[in-house]
Amino acid sequence: MKEKILLSASLFHALNDGATVVVPMVFPLLYNQGFLITSYSQIGLLSNLGLLATVLVQVLVVHLSYAHEYRRLLAFSLAGISLTLVLLTQARTFTVLVLLYLLLRIAMSFYHPIVIAWISKSHPEEVLDSAMGIQSGSGNVGVFLAFLLAGYLAQRWTWQTPLIAWAVLGLGLGMVGLLALRGVSSREEGSPSLDIRAWGRVLKSIKVYIPGFIFGGLGWSVSVYYAPSLLNHKFGVPLGGTGLILALWIGLGTLSGYSYGWLSRRFGRRPVFLVAVGGGVLSLFVIGLATSKSAAVAGILGLGAFLLLTYPSLHTFVGSSTPPRAQTLAFSWVANIQLISGAVVTLLAGLLSDRFGIRVPFLLAGGLALAVFLFYAFFWPVAEGRALPAEKAA
Repeated sequence: MKEKILLSASLFHALNDGATVVVPMVFPLLYNQGFLITSYSQIGLLSNLGLLATVLVQVLVVHLSYAHEYRRLLAFSLAGISLTLVLLTQARTFTVLVLLYLLLRIAMSFYHPIVIAWISKSHPEEVLDSAMGIQSGSGNVGVFLAFLLAGYLAQRWTWQTPLIAWAVLGLGLGMVGLLALRGVSSREEGSPSLDIRAWGRVLKSIKVYIPGFIFGGLGWSVSVYYAPSLLNHKFGVPLGGTGLILALWIGLGTLSGYSYGWLSRRFGRRPVFLVAVGGGVLSLFVIGLATSKSAAVAGILGLGAFLLLTYPSLHTFVGSSTPPRAQTLAFSWVANIQLISGAVVTLLAGLLSDRFGIRVPFLLAGGLALAVFLFYAFFWPVAEGRALPAEKAA
């Protein structure tokens, strides 16, 4: 059963994360054309509203997950993502673009709070690192394909082409993922309390990881929403070349994600995580201070290798320190904190970029990431086993 769950989760992660980047990849083209998007602050507003909508929906998803089979929720998510991507191609005003983008973000709100928890609950401790690395790396494969396709399809045809292409490809991935879940039930005997006190107890149990979630959220958001504009507008990289560079960015992250299981067993979870955060800090400052295209590209590639290694690392920490009955709530907190940090930073970065230039998002993110690194370098009260009694976190 756990093999079917991991296969389906990997396919849906590829579909879901690919959809998160294929839309922002067309923003530089729309900005250049003066169509739908005319300022960086509009990009910041789009990302902010979309991420906040996801936060609200993910709380509802946790409640739905105890009343419905996960495969039904994933089927709804699949239909929503594919349909909304197609509808986005018909947007003719910024307001319509915002509304449709919000619908897309709602449809993408199902994977992270429920499926990562499902993987954690279905895999024993001795193979948890490898399982988290595989599902995280598979999401990165989806992003790799989306970046690669979006850049060249948009440059060769129109901004609508990559959205339609990913809707079709994603539909195929999702259907295979649903077929893999035939005969697999997500039902649990009983359900934990979902009142505000239960949410508070779970947050308290994972509070030491909150700075890590913040780093993961802001690092991902500034990369997805502002790296295309930095490369295209600041350094004159064509959209096809921009897509290739960002595909390499996520490609290195894919390799690091898939290698996480081996790295954690070889060097330990804490050292791997600290190196990943420290490398991410350095990479963000290299991008923000780059005076040449080569330096900027080097920083972006370095960020891919380090930032995307933190996700399976954090997921493993949470899965190992939270009892199974509380893990859906725990991974909902993980996703929501990442989204909120990303939303706040991208909105602020958009406003500052209009005034000071497109380097600002990376310098801002670098400063915040440095604070996260210093926190973990000098303060690490981490228990790596499932330490909390189930009855206290349920």
